[in-house]
Amino acid sequence: MSNDSITLKVEERSVQGKAVKQLRATGMIPAVIHDHGKESRIVMAPHNEMLKIYQQVGKHHPLSLLLGKQNYMALIKDVDFDPKKSLMRHVVFNAVKQDEKVETEVPVHLVGEIPAEKTGLMVIRSLDHVDIEALPKDLIDSLEVDATSLVAIGDKVFVSDIKPPAGVTILTEPEHPIAAVEETKAQMSEEATEEAAEAASANNDKATESSEEE
Repeated sequence: MSNDSITLKVEERSVQGKAVKQLRATGMIPAVIHDHGKESRIVMAPHNEMLKIYQQVGKHHPLSLLLGKQNYMALIKDVDFDPKKSLMRHVVFNAVKQDEKVETEVPVHLVGEIPAEKTGLMVIRSLDHVDIEALPKDLIDSLEVDATSLVAIGDKVFVSDIKPPAGVTILTEPEHPIAAVEETKAQMSEEATEEAAEAASANNDKATESSEEE
């Protein structure tokens, strides 16, 4: 996705603090643009437009922010949502440069048929996203990892198994597991029952031996 194809017009705002509640009531969302140590720009944009842009670029694609005659290339760093109404409350943008690498987070998808699932085992995800570093032009929507090696209990895939495209560096620890094969609750319950039965049988055998000795 080219950052030139996604543009959001923002306006300067003077409303801050508790007064932004009235601002939101008019359909405008408060935001801030952080720009490489320079003074932050306090801005706002219509809620519907801001939400549409967020759905398009997420936190891992640059966009153009038009503020008057100024044009910032930026990434969405953070979005605050109202937990009850699922409405945006505030957005933080980070200005970026074409020739400077940026860090962001992208989702990781398991690909390929997973043998363990076909045999009734559980595949537990322990990591859904990884941190990456890349130039804005090389930023990606997601990463994939081959899950066909998940066959038996104890099998795992790690961050080190991901093969990122050229220009993308994964910052998350290579040894961090992404997914692992485990027994289902039913299987664990069955094993526990069998172990209990074996223990009871062993105790009965000992009791019988003791009785015979007497």
